[in-house]
This record gives sequence, C-alpha cells and structure tokens, in this order.
Amino acid sequence: MSQFSSMFNGLARSFSIRRGKNPGNGDGREAAEVMAKDAKKNDLILRSSGFVNIDGSNNFASVFSKRGRKGVNQDCTIVWEEFGCQADMLFCGIFDGHGPWGHFVAKKVRESMPSSLLCNWQETLAQASLDPEFDLESDKKHHRFHIWKHSYLQTCAIVDRELEHCRKIDSLYSGTTALTIVRQGDLIYVANIGDSRAVLATSDDGNLVPIQLTVDFKPNLPQEAERITQCKGRVFCLHDEPGVHRVWLPDEESPGLAMSRAFGDYCIKDYGLISVPEVTQRHITSRDQFVVLATDGVWDVISNEEAIRIVSSTPDKAKAAKHLVESAARAWKKKRKGIAMDDISAICLFFHSTPLSIT
Repeated sequence: MSQFSSMFNGLARSFSIRRGKNPGNGDGREAAEVMAKDAKKNDLILRSSGFVNIDGSNNFASVFSKRGRKGVNQDCTIVWEEFGCQADMLFCGIFDGHGPWGHFVAKKVRESMPSSLLCNWQETLAQASLDPEFDLESDKKHHRFHIWKHSYLQTCAIVDRELEHCRKIDSLYSGTTALTIVRQGDLIYVANIGDSRAVLATSDDGNLVPIQLTVDFKPNLPQEAERITQCKGRVFCLHDEPGVHRVWLPDEESPGLAMSRAFGDYCIKDYGLISVPEVTQRHITSRDQFVVLATDGVWDVISNEEAIRIVSSTPDKAKAAKHLVESAARAWKKKRKGIAMDDISAICLFFHSTPLSIT
C-alpha cells in the first residue's frame, strides 16, 4: 500500500509545486490541464511527423503520416513523454478520422483524451487509496490494470459525450478511431476503439515474431455483428466492395461505416456503434523489442510479419515509421490498383532508449 500511496502523493506534489499550492488542495481536472500545458510548453507532445528521443528516457518513438488520395489527411498522432509528470510513464496514440468532419473529430479526441485520462486516473487512484480493504501489494499488476481499465472506460464515455455537444464540430456523420498505449515501467496498457492495430515484435529463439495486441473491430466480427443487429442496425457489403463489411442504418444505405467502434458518428450510435474501448495489458520483457501502432491504411496492404521486418531492418530507427508508411504506400499501388489510397500513419515505439538494428 505504501508504494501506491507514494505514487499518488508524488503525482499530487508534482503539480502542486508547479502551481505554488499546498499538496492536496488542487482540483484533479485542473491539475491534468496544468500538466498538459506544461507538456506542450516543454515540447513533450509530438503532434506531427517526426520522432521523439528524450535524454534519460527508456523509450524511443518514431512517427510518420502520409496523406492518401481522398482529400485532407484525417489521421493524427500523439506521443507524450513523462505522462502525468511520472518519469516512467508514456502515452501515445493514433487516431483515424472519417467522414466530412473526420479530421476535426480526430484532432479533437487527440486533444481531449490524454488530459481526461489523467484526471480519471488520478481520481481512481485517490478513491482506491482511501479504501481500507484495498491492498495494492497483494496483486500489484492486477490492481494497476483495473485502475487503468476503469479510467479508460470513464474517459472514452466522457470524450464521446463532450464531442456530441461540441458546437464547433459536426460529428453526426463523422468520427474517428482511437488506439492508445500507456507505458508504465515494464507494463503497457492498450486501449482500442476501431480498426487501427497494435503489433508487438518479440524475440523467439533468435527470430523476431509478431504478436497482435488488438482486435480489428470490423462489423462482421460475430460479437460486433450480433450487437449491431440487436440494435436494429445492419451489416452488409456493397456489390462493388465484396468482403468490405459496413454498418448501415435500418432503413437507409447510410452511413456505411467500415468499423464497429468509433468516437462520433452519432447518426448510428443508437444502432450498435459504440465508443467502448477494449483494454488489455502486457508485461514487457527483455525479449520484447518494439510495438507498432498503425491505421488500417497500413494493415490493408502490409501483414504483421512484414511490418516488423520493415521496422527492424531500418538502420536509422528515427526513420522506422517513415519506412513502414512508405512501404505501405508502394504496396497500395501494387495490390489495390484503381482504389484511392487511404491515409497511412504509424508510430513505432521502441522499448530501449538506444534501439539496435535487428536483422
């Protein structure tokens, strides 16, 4: 219990000192907003193409995004070192917007989700620390996971509700996916809404093998299709798109979403589309090398095995994400002739501050 309390007290001190207030007197949401502003001020948030390698960090992130041939790039990303003013924490996410206002929705969710998650995490920590029957040391990994899962579920519900009432963005027929990771020491917590994908590269008998950490939430997955049909929504493919299952309103051929979970898209939220994340955790070992987060523009043409091979074979790890994205763009031209290329984005998060080339 002492480590749990010190974690929370350290978090409280980190923002109270910056604000010149006594620890314990600050408001949780205000604290999260302060931390977000400090992170921006110190360039700890990466909002565009490039890479992050902060001195003393155990993380190394490479990020790249390429606009497709459908108009404005609706993908966006974020990497936030020292998340929540915790030296051992990192937040990163990738968001794939769709619909007329999709790029605005994706950016809005990217801006609001991290600070909201921090606030809910702080509040959940505080509530748990006040429970006399709560003993973190009895099963530290189990309790930490449930704290993060509870925080994520609350955050996504709040973000989706706030987006619905945002007057500046019309999200009735627009939305975004959201794939995010929090690294806390040797644990990562993955939260996924939509059809972006996270793939871990790990060593097995000297070979680098992929482990898919997320589910691509497509409408034809049995549990997804059942929920949609029970809510009177429909799932089917158009004649000119065999194999591409989409979600439709009961009596209209609209909106035709190719995923079963997303923020926004309120025209079909009553018919089976949800913004509830699947939250999982994984303990990072010395065999685990990196994780790739990418939008479906990558996975439509690149396999998990190909992705980790491309990333691991890139001599300059700062260019790993760019190499993967450009490889996917070339694959689109070969494999999907006549189909407009989607936006393509990737984050490669290495688990060592000085990643080595793996061949």
